[in-house]
Amino acid sequence: MDLGIKGKRGLVCAASKGLGRACAEALAEAGVDLVINSRTEADITRTAAEIADKFGVQVIPVAADITTEEGRADVLKAVGQADILVNNAGGPPPGVWTDWSRDDFIKAIDANMLSAIALMQALVPGMMERGWGRVVNITSQSVRSPISVLGLSNTARTGLTGFVAGMSRQVAGKGVCVNNILPGIHATARADSLDQGVAEKTGISLDEARIKRQAGIPTGEYGQPEDFGATCAFLCSQHARFIIGQNILLDGGALNVSV
Repeated sequence: MDLGIKGKRGLVCAASKGLGRACAEALAEAGVDLVINSRTEADITRTAAEIADKFGVQVIPVAADITTEEGRADVLKAVGQADILVNNAGGPPPGVWTDWSRDDFIKAIDANMLSAIALMQALVPGMMERGWGRVVNITSQSVRSPISVLGLSNTARTGLTGFVAGMSRQVAGKGVCVNNILPGIHATARADSLDQGVAEKTGISLDEARIKRQAGIPTGEYGQPEDFGATCAFLCSQHARFIIGQNILLDGGALNVSV
């Protein structure tokens, strides 16, 4: 399918690996020129070169922490104006609710709510003026079914979801579509790390830990990053003009929700 976005310009955050990179690759395959960012210069420079060589599009790397004002300024300077924005940032660590301080909550909200809002506030007005734009926020399945040990993430990402619910309806009439993707477990380095944690905590092998966690997914396996990226690219396509303010759950059926 031709997504109709060849020649558009996009910004993909936290794109050196995992789901962010999968989104960048899917957009590049559709012909989108990109600015991509991550914190580590060597990683993002290598990723940009690999994507540009594979798909023949322009890919500009920016080494910056997107969760900081300075990092966002560097990225926005590189991108100028964007037709497509993919917001993505790593989540805060797990823990126990009694251990989290006000500073912990502020840090989580800055990273997983306010940074995405700041980028939308910077780039969406230009999209509205030009009459076309797409925003995809990568959040988490925990927005639909909060995970007890991820209270910091639950709080921040749910706040972003509420913001998008209102804002997306306000900009839709100007040709801008804003939606969220809620990933479950995908076959990334993050899943490997979590599997290793389960293995160490329970005294089983890494393979056994992975099989145990996959058993809780109706598909019987982790999601593939390239499938996630394809979903992101479709939401950024010309064909997604009637999808507004939605929370697209990609979890292999792990959450049994009816709406």
